Amino acid sequence: MSTQPVDLPVIQKTYDLIKWYIPIINRMPKHHKFGLGDRITNYLYDIMESLIIARYTKDKISILETLNAKLDILRHQSRLLLDFHQIEEERYVYINTQLQEIGNEIGGWLKYQKNKK
Repeated sequence: MSTQPVDLPVIQKTYDLIKWYIPIINRMPKHHKFGLGDRITNYLYDIMESLIIARYTKDKISILETLNAKLDILRHQSRLLLDFHQIEEERYVYINTQLQEIGNEIGGWLKYQKNKK
């Protein structure tokens, strides 16, 4: 019997990205880890937390719109890691693909919520 809760796919994708991304950030040199690395880590956790809150909130639209902005910030922060040579291009492409999928799901959820009103 599984003890894992059943989550929305977007929450699970975010969870999986965090599990994959945080160990990479933790291996970065201190001068990047405690600046940009901490910011990325905080945005990842904020996005997951906001998705969970949106799941249970009546007014999902404002949360989902904020999440789109946070994802865009995370995309730029990840690109900085590439430009600072802290991650390989293949990892950057993977991160970008995952963020795009998460963004698509949030966008679909947002569109659904707006059409409901």
